[in-house]
This record gives sequence, C-alpha cells and structure tokens, in this order.
Amino acid sequence: MTRHRFPEGFLWGVATSAQQIEGARREDGRGDSIWDRFADTPGKIADGSDSGVACDHYHRWREDVELMKRMGLNAYRFSISWPRILPEGRGTVNAAGLGFYDALIDALLEAGLEPLPTLYHWDLPQALQDRGGWASRDTVDAFADYAAVAVRHLGDRVRWWTTHNEPWCVATLGHEEGPHAPGHTDPAEALRVAHHLLLSHARASAMIRREAPGAEVGLVTNYCPAHPATDGAADRDAARWFDGFFNRWYLDPLFRGEYPADAVADRVAAGHLAGPELPFVQDGDLAAISQPLSFLGINYYSRVVMRAGADGRREAVPPAPPAAVTDMGWEVRPEGLHESLLRLARDYAPRRLLITENGAAYDDPPGPDGRIADARRIDYLRGHLLAAQRAIADGVPLQGYFAWTLLDNFEWSFGYRMKFGLHAVDPQTLARLPKDSAGWYADTVSANAVEDSLPSTG
Repeated sequence: MTRHRFPEGFLWGVATSAQQIEGARREDGRGDSIWDRFADTPGKIADGSDSGVACDHYHRWREDVELMKRMGLNAYRFSISWPRILPEGRGTVNAAGLGFYDALIDALLEAGLEPLPTLYHWDLPQALQDRGGWASRDTVDAFADYAAVAVRHLGDRVRWWTTHNEPWCVATLGHEEGPHAPGHTDPAEALRVAHHLLLSHARASAMIRREAPGAEVGLVTNYCPAHPATDGAADRDAARWFDGFFNRWYLDPLFRGEYPADAVADRVAAGHLAGPELPFVQDGDLAAISQPLSFLGINYYSRVVMRAGADGRREAVPPAPPAAVTDMGWEVRPEGLHESLLRLARDYAPRRLLITENGAAYDDPPGPDGRIADARRIDYLRGHLLAAQRAIADGVPLQGYFAWTLLDNFEWSFGYRMKFGLHAVDPQTLARLPKDSAGWYADTVSANAVEDSLPSTG
C-alpha cells in the first residue's frame, strides 16, 4: 500500500443541508419553505415522506457535532435555513432561528471544526415563492438582505461563506423539468431563474464583504463532465450541448462575464429564447456576477455520456455493465473528478477549489452484529480521494474535501430511499449508527493521506 498525502492545512469535512436534516418544521417561529409545500403535495416525494422531522438535527445537533469531532474532521459544511431566520423571507428576523445557528457555530469552533455555511441550499421561503420566487428580480434583493442579516450576526465567527448550492438544480430541476420544488416546467422561466440566482450571488457577496471584511466568499456548482458516446459529429455535439447548459451556463458568467454563445444559440433553436439577446440581463449584471470569487466549490458525483437519439434529440446513455453504479444509477467514475478539477483549473483558473460534495448512495443494512459494512462506499470515497490527490499533484489549487454526507437524510424527491450517509439514522429512534465508512474516513483524515489499496474488511 502507498499513502498519498494531502497538503498541510487541508480542509477535511462532511456536508449537510438544513432542509435535509434539521426537521423542526414549525418550531420556534420557522416559516415554511418551498420544499415543505412541495412535499405536502401527494405524489411529489417517492416514498410519500417529508422533512418535517428529518434527522431531528435541530434538537440533536450536539450529538452530531460530537460525531464529527470523533471523526477528527476540521471543517463542516452546512446550510442556514432562510425561513428559519426570516419566516416571511424579508422583514422581521426570527431571533430563535439565529440563536440555533449561534449555538451550533460556537460548538463547532469549540470542537475544532471550521464552519462553512451555505446561505441557500434550495429552501426558499414559501412566502417569497408566493410573490414570484426566483423568477422575480425582487427575490435577488431579498437574498442580499437575508445575507446581511446572517453575516451581521454570525460573521464574527465565520470566515468561509457560500452563497448558493448548485444553481443548476434550482433552475433546471425546479423550474424546467419539475421534479424539484417548486415543480415548474417552463424553460424560459428557468433561464430567468438561473440569472437571478447568479445575480443574487453577486449582490450577497458584496454584502458579505461589506459586513465581514476578509471573509472568504464563494459559490458551489455541481459539475458533470460530458463525453460523447462515439466520435461521430452528432454525439460530440450532444456532449457539447450538455456541457453548455449544465456546466458553462454558470461558470462562464462567473469567470468570464458572459453566457456561452453556443449554449445561447441552443436555447434559441429550442424556442426558449426569442433571439440571442437575453431579456432578463440588465446593464451591469454580468460585471457584478463576474467579480472574483475567493473559492469555487464543486459537487462531483459522476459523468454523463451523450448521444444523438434516433429522433435527433440529445440524450444520455445509461451506464452499462461492467460499469459500477450507485443506487442512484450513477456510474462510479473517480477519473471524472480528476478530469473535472483539471478542466476547471485550466479554463477558469479559480483562486481556490473545494470539493464541497462527493459521495455515493448505497443501502447497506446492519448485519447480525449490528455492523454496517458499506465497503462499496469506502471504495467510492477512496477512489475519488486518490483522484483529488492526483489533481493536487498536477497543480490544481484544491484545498478541501467534504464527503456527502454525515447522515442518511431526506434526499429531496427520493425521500429517505437514497442513503448517502456515513452514519445511518434509525427511522424509529433517530439514533445515529456509524457505518464502516465513518471509521475509514476518520482514519484517512487522521493520516491526512489516502491509501491506494483497501485494507481487509473481514
């Protein structure tokens, strides 16, 4: 076995989100989010569940901080619930909501964990959705106001701030394809939403830097490399198309101050835009959006293989044996992470990169002895950490890795069926049960290195 070391000071953590773990839906003044309303609608969540209780992190956060401390982590990426802080989205601040994050952050610091809060992980206050949601430019201003509230209160102890998590999911899954809240299926609206998310990032970033000079401010995108099924021109064009609407639609404005011309042309051809002029972009928007980031976070899970279908429509090719897949049906491809990091460093030159999510859904029940032997997850994490370390050796400015996720949780429209956690959560008692992967990750963190072969799991 060879140990591949990471740089000193590397951030080792786990990631979670408020809507997925906190619960306490109607406690201490919290307002409803769009995901609360979405889950209330029959048929929207695969198992008919909701996140009203979730992992009950709101009451069990001390236990969860202790789990992270025992694992030897030095950082924790979590999200702040906008409707817990501002139940109506704007206006009156909920002191109890701020108090929850006050106590959590103090405990993290006492445990030696750097807090990395995300301001928006998809839980828009329903009150703002009722007034137009992200399709309304007013929500951009509301988000900046919310950022100011959070940073004024917490910024004396928080150095790293993330504005948004995966704007593609919010825009495309929430407003174009419909499986995510608020469940809209309007491509033109989705483009407007995407722009407003990027603009709100810019406004909030300026607000954070004003309220907390010296803060590290970034944004998290989900990145998915696109490969053509064959070397044929039509399949290569399908891969280019996917890369344009999934990756470059967000990265080009952030780093180049423009939307990718080929992706704009694709949208015009599809009838989602009347012409190459983007009606939702106002003077000064792109200059604000492209102000330098302190860091870029990427969430990597897999790649996509694209082809031109029989009817000419571009489509993804499902992974075929012998490719290993997770319970999500995603191909296990660690080399895709290495490829992604190299491409981001080469094409966009971010000051710093963080892997803000990486993990695998596998349902491994406890054995007769109560042990959860999730060897597939360990193999997944090991392979991706080796890919990350190779990228660092190749000169990529990668400074942290956050496994998704600490706990099996509410996985959005899948409910509780998809289990990404390093710890299981008993559905009746909500007790946290460590999986073998939690111990393996703790050992990796302690060594600040990853081994290139697996020890015996017998």
